[in-house]
Amino acid sequence: MRTTNLYAPTLRETPAEAEVRSHQLMLRAGMIRKAAGGLYTYLPLAWRTIKKIEQIIREEMDEAGGQEISMPIVQPAEIWQESGRWSVYGDEMFRVRDRHGRQFCLGPTHEEMVTTLVRDEVRSYKQLPLMLYQIQNKYRDEIRPRFGLMRGREFIMKDLYSFDKDEEGMNLSYQKMYDAYTRIYTRMGLDFRPVEADNGAIGGGHSHEFTVLAAAGESNIAYCDSCDYAASDEKAELNVIRALEEEAKPLEKVATPDAHTIELVAECLNLPLEKCIKAVAFQTDTDELVLAFVRGDHEVNDVKVINLIEGAIELRMADEAVIEAAGGCPGFMSPIGIKEGTRIVVDQTVMEMYNACAGANEKDMHYINVNPKRDFKDVVVADIRMVKAGDICPRCGGTIKMTRGIEAGQVFTLGTKYSKALGATFLDENGREQPMVMGCYGIGVGRTMAAAVEQNNDENGIIWPKAIAPFEVVVVPVNAKNEEQLQLAESIYAELKKAGVDVLLDDRKDRAGVKFKDADLIGYPLRITVGPKAVAEDVVELKIRRSGETVTAGKADAVQKALEILAGL
Repeated sequence: MRTTNLYAPTLRETPAEAEVRSHQLMLRAGMIRKAAGGLYTYLPLAWRTIKKIEQIIREEMDEAGGQEISMPIVQPAEIWQESGRWSVYGDEMFRVRDRHGRQFCLGPTHEEMVTTLVRDEVRSYKQLPLMLYQIQNKYRDEIRPRFGLMRGREFIMKDLYSFDKDEEGMNLSYQKMYDAYTRIYTRMGLDFRPVEADNGAIGGGHSHEFTVLAAAGESNIAYCDSCDYAASDEKAELNVIRALEEEAKPLEKVATPDAHTIELVAECLNLPLEKCIKAVAFQTDTDELVLAFVRGDHEVNDVKVINLIEGAIELRMADEAVIEAAGGCPGFMSPIGIKEGTRIVVDQTVMEMYNACAGANEKDMHYINVNPKRDFKDVVVADIRMVKAGDICPRCGGTIKMTRGIEAGQVFTLGTKYSKALGATFLDENGREQPMVMGCYGIGVGRTMAAAVEQNNDENGIIWPKAIAPFEVVVVPVNAKNEEQLQLAESIYAELKKAGVDVLLDDRKDRAGVKFKDADLIGYPLRITVGPKAVAEDVVELKIRRSGETVTAGKADAVQKALEILAGL
């Protein structure tokens, strides 16, 4: 490919709409263009990278036993209604009607579609295990699409679905995919971590997110500094923190005028936050009141809370009138005095506190000498707090640290959630009908590309890992109007192509500085410069984008030197 034939309209200025580095750089590097909020056109450079990512994915999916198919993007409402998820996705789902008034959706995911496909074809345990995958567009009407390809309304996803005869088989399929994902992100040259995660609306059992570490990531990742434990902040397991045992004192009510936050309470009573109990009130999508209590220096993890409530889909902050109807007082709450039958969830660490402070469910009043094991009745005790740096690792006792990352892929065990709902069964060895046991495994292809940029850039532009760079090498004649320079550049370009290198020749007649800036902005791993020295002194320069290191070689050795450098990248 020659730059004079390449459609890559680079920009010198950063578009005002672009907030994160990947969005800014992909716009500036002529890789993507916005069509509407959350909708982007991939230009040739980006599409080359997309295809390389897809090729790595395909190779690893095939190696792990996956078979590629292509399912419809437009899906009938009936199968979603059958699974019970037609209402779960809510406004995030693009819904359409055909000319006959029948309802369809643009697929945000394909669990229903693939399950109904398999249920109509697979009859016997002899046809299992089965792993089917596709790479295609998905559609989700994000309330606030942002950050370019990070959160869009239309995006490319690889989704694979496994079908097994039992849980043991599902776990084997899960491990195959976990290992395949590890190889995929390793081959792409990305710094990543598989972290334990919540399944969310997908449902099912356990899950890992494959998270590309980057400061701009939306995911908060907790990881141990002593072992390989890592989890999203929503999922991170936490040990009970046991306070030093004290002799329980009598419960006492005290005035705390205008102390409606936990910080003001602690200040008013001259107590450390870890001696106070914080309350957060939620309502579920069915309007049930849920009162959650954590230690004053901790935060409530609403994902953990909702996972304790069977059938609940989402939580919102509770209305004051609802709290008051249950006997509570906003800003001054505790489980003491709440009406019987109210759902109260208390963090396990709170139950280990002695002589603590908590609301008295009366304006401007709190209790002191609260001993939860003595004073809290009819409560659910569970781990419901958010992880924070300095917590103890639940696996090895090491220290938890926090970082940020971008979820680029996720693996789930689904169990029989969809097969039971949709009637996907098989006959086992004894002729008995059994539901298939499923897993699902997704990779955001465009999101992975954006994550790679977030992780690999500097003040000059993108620094592509070799495996997914749009071109591995760019050959730049300093003066393309100079016949000798251009011919030598052409010769090096042709030899690299013959050697199987993905190479671009920048044959534009622009100034050298313009071409060098574009090369750095776009992020080709290796730049070969053919200038006056190449003609006069037999010196060709090779610059490694990541390190900035420049090496020289003679004209006859330039291609071999380039191959050696590429082999080490």
